[in-house]
Amino acid sequence: MSANFATLGEDIRKVEDAGAHLIHVDVMDGHFVPNITIGPPVVKSIRKATKLPLDVHLMISDPDKYIPAFVDAGANSLTVHAEATAHLDRTLNFIRSHNIGVGVSINPATPMVLVEHALGLADMLLIMTVNPGFGGQKFIPYTLEKIRQARQVIENRNYRCVIEVDGGIDTDTLREVVRAGAEVLVAGSAIFLAPDPARKIKEMLEIAASVGYHREYV
Repeated sequence: MSANFATLGEDIRKVEDAGAHLIHVDVMDGHFVPNITIGPPVVKSIRKATKLPLDVHLMISDPDKYIPAFVDAGANSLTVHAEATAHLDRTLNFIRSHNIGVGVSINPATPMVLVEHALGLADMLLIMTVNPGFGGQKFIPYTLEKIRQARQVIENRNYRCVIEVDGGIDTDTLREVVRAGAEVLVAGSAIFLAPDPARKIKEMLEIAASVGYHREYV
């Protein structure tokens, strides 16, 4: 969402060359969130521009209707919001039936209890650390406690689900989220609005490594 859409392929190559592990694709419908971004045709174009996994985040209502289209477009994983589907178990199993990665996301004020029984169906839990819809927002501090809660639930139940965080992730918040238990770090504005995006990625990876981060999920 924070990249330059006029030169999207070039921006993707820059972050890929700099060491990014995946490309996080923000899909917004103007209904579930107050913004509109891209759909399957653009994801299909992005797929041609990179060999990195496409981590497609569906911030949309009624995601089941669009899952096949995003799979066909080349998504390696699809993440849906627990708040956007009435039957989360069914939706996660529907994604799994397409033989791609399965993700579930919750907004900042959504309690962990809403998804903890479904984490055994997911490869990844995306904890939003800002309210979804716009880039460049400030990290919400109370989400750190939710990351810690998620880590405890996952470890206590021996789930394989990894924790992803998205929103306000930069050099000043990165250490805290890694220490709390985050394993996949999404950064948009911090990278694409930096004077040197490649240097910014390397700096963030170095900081993360200094507090125990290591690459486990792609």
